[in-house]
Amino acid sequence: MDNLSEIFDIIIIGAGPGGYHTAIRASQYGAKVAIIEKNKVGGTCLNVGCIPTKALYAS
Repeated sequence: MDNLSEIFDIIIIGAGPGGYHTAIRASQYGAKVAIIEKNKVGGTCLNVGCIPTKALYAS
């Protein structure tokens, strides 16, 4: 297997709001990007925190 630094220009740890936004922006500039995430993309607030809680309150 090749060294990851030879395959990707940027490796981002964490796919929360900052991580996935950074990955999208870097790829728009032509970088080869990898994201390492142990849970769901979007982070805590998107998946189990702020947004799902507000949806329950509204229903």
